[in-house]
Amino acid sequence: MPYRILFITAEYAPLAKTGGLGDVSAALCQYLHAQGHDVRVFLPWYRDLNRAALTAPPVVLLEGLVLELGTYRYEYRVLVGTPSRSQQAVHFIDCPALFDRAGLYGHADEHRRFLLLTRAAFEVAQRMAFAPHILHCNDWHTAFAPLYLRTLYAWDRLFAATRSVLTIHNIGYQGAFWSDGVADLSLGDAQWMLHQDELRDGRINPMVHGILYADLINTVSPTYAQEIRTPEYGAGLDPYLRERGAAVCGILNGVDYQEWDPQHDRHLDQSYSAKDLSGKTRLKQQLASELSLSLGRGTLLFGIVSRLVSQKGIELLEAVLPEVLSQSDCGLVALGSGDARYEKFFTQLAADYPQRVHFTRGYSERLAHWIEAAADAFLMPSQYEPCGLNQLYSLRYGTVPLVRRTGGLADSVTPYNPATGQGDGLLFERYTPSALRAVLDEALALYGTPHWGRMIQNGMARDYAWETQGRLYVDAYRALVGPA
Repeated sequence: MPYRILFITAEYAPLAKTGGLGDVSAALCQYLHAQGHDVRVFLPWYRDLNRAALTAPPVVLLEGLVLELGTYRYEYRVLVGTPSRSQQAVHFIDCPALFDRAGLYGHADEHRRFLLLTRAAFEVAQRMAFAPHILHCNDWHTAFAPLYLRTLYAWDRLFAATRSVLTIHNIGYQGAFWSDGVADLSLGDAQWMLHQDELRDGRINPMVHGILYADLINTVSPTYAQEIRTPEYGAGLDPYLRERGAAVCGILNGVDYQEWDPQHDRHLDQSYSAKDLSGKTRLKQQLASELSLSLGRGTLLFGIVSRLVSQKGIELLEAVLPEVLSQSDCGLVALGSGDARYEKFFTQLAADYPQRVHFTRGYSERLAHWIEAAADAFLMPSQYEPCGLNQLYSLRYGTVPLVRRTGGLADSVTPYNPATGQGDGLLFERYTPSALRAVLDEALALYGTPHWGRMIQNGMARDYAWETQGRLYVDAYRALVGPA
């Protein structure tokens, strides 16, 4: 029997995306829709929304709506459209006062922007008479939804059987704001349900309240679910997570193999498979030519597609890559943006090694796919990694992942054992330059040997399709509400 799911998110690929949240939201909802579940997705109608091939007319009965957040009064309407290459419709909250701005994030009234998204999802569900079995919210942006379910909307029998799920995609981003914005929550007499110690300290943390009040908290990998219960990885929220006990679990993200598979990748000029890797060789040569790189037949090409922030281990790359490039037959193609320091590092690296290093600042879907396909190895030396998607893409593309053993990287990449021929990647433990250097040296030593081919074959045989991972979400829903 199908479930009715109210799904609220700040990102949804390819419409609005800065990282894994957008990819996972879209892929999970499309899987649920394909399985017959009634999923109502709510997303802001950002100015910078990717509107390519998207038609989203307004819903006649959902225009001219008003929401008050404390003393602020906002008008909004609802548009509905289906992204290209998808069957899952999306409900867009069109509130120009809050969303008609450059960029998805980074505004002074950030908390009100996503309070409106969250409240509007409830209000529209009421107008549609949509009684969800599951309220599924994502990250800090919508983390007040479980509290609203127990307070502002507790009177409505429409939500009497609704249970809430909070997915934490990255606990490092919590959306805290000053407590002088408490009135914007519109909690009235239920304000006592806010974390009072935090209020006294002058701040309000959405993620804290999601953890306190959601019926289920899941993270995007089993190892990360354990890590965030420790002071080292919990970003200050580990006591709350430990308190929730069995209500916290981890479900590894899946991969949309309709979008990420070298046998039918629409972004590539060549296709290839585990049985015939010649297309991968040609793609490497073609990318090198396009980027004006000079790579020999034995040159190991590293790939990076990443946000350039400290979480991603860029400081380790700063310490190691210049020396490796000067001493070894290797090259690098990197794509990303973020901290100015890290952008400057890659820019300078490309200037120092113009025939072997290329850096593109920003993001390009086409280049991201080309790097996955053309590179020999993919670098992810993350300080922490809730799940990571690129290592999963890399496995399917025969691009050996070189990763730190943390979070979802530990759950998805199996260390290669030359003695047995088992394993599909190279891992290191300690977050130090020397540990990263050791794994890069190991890769350089194995490249061109039969071991490298075994890693490729082992990785391409792995299956992280949403057909498998999505079922775990349905199982979690069933555990909360029983059969639909």
